Amino acid sequence: MGNHYSQLSMDERNQIQRCINEGWSLRAIAVRLHRPPSAVSREVARNTVGKSYDALRAGHAALMRRRRGTIKLKTGSLLLNRVCALMAESWSPEQIAGRLRRMTPDDPSLHVSHETIYCAIYALPRGELRSELIAQLRFAHKARMPRTRGQDRRGTLPNMTSIHLRPIEVAARLVPGHWEGDHIKGPGNRSSVGTLVERKSRYLMLVKLRDGSAEATLEGFTRKFRHVPFAMKKSLTYD
Repeated sequence: MGNHYSQLSMDERNQIQRCINEGWSLRAIAVRLHRPPSAVSREVARNTVGKSYDALRAGHAALMRRRRGTIKLKTGSLLLNRVCALMAESWSPEQIAGRLRRMTPDDPSLHVSHETIYCAIYALPRGELRSELIAQLRFAHKARMPRTRGQDRRGTLPNMTSIHLRPIEVAARLVPGHWEGDHIKGPGNRSSVGTLVERKSRYLMLVKLRDGSAEATLEGFTRKFRHVPFAMKKSLTYD
């Protein structure tokens, strides 16, 4: 049996970036990670911007490469055309999912869940096709609505936008670049650390804060985001 190759993890990519910044050779990094030198060399060459290897960019690129072969509802595909045709006849995504399974019971490549249909529609770029498909939904909203419609009786801030009203591409972790912020506080709130998590890759950044105030949080998060590639800064939701 041949050797089984596994993709580099985010932790390994972070180690590569740290070692390069400390002046390690690629061969020494490969020994530390128990990886072939060629794998490390290829990883660094592929994800070096200017003179610096970018672990976050590398993780994002790897996710995109893996997604290319798994997206079912691609623009122009037979499956998407069938979904659009049934929606034009006022079928709901739930009905379409069941209908496709009955039409081609022996071909899973032509099956799709109703949640995948919803996600694909709301993840489309803003334009005529997206607007047309949303308008054909029985409850057409510009963004997915929360599953529960019950009144939230907890205290709310004036003019606050609920976390439940995030676009579906954010809520479903369809694309990278959307972050969540939070606090970790010490005993008696005497110390505070901010956390920033990229929702799709689950990449975590810790932010040293002078205290737990809103001003300190804004300053700390702004400082940390200066080191994040522009393409990976799409939105921030604060819990």
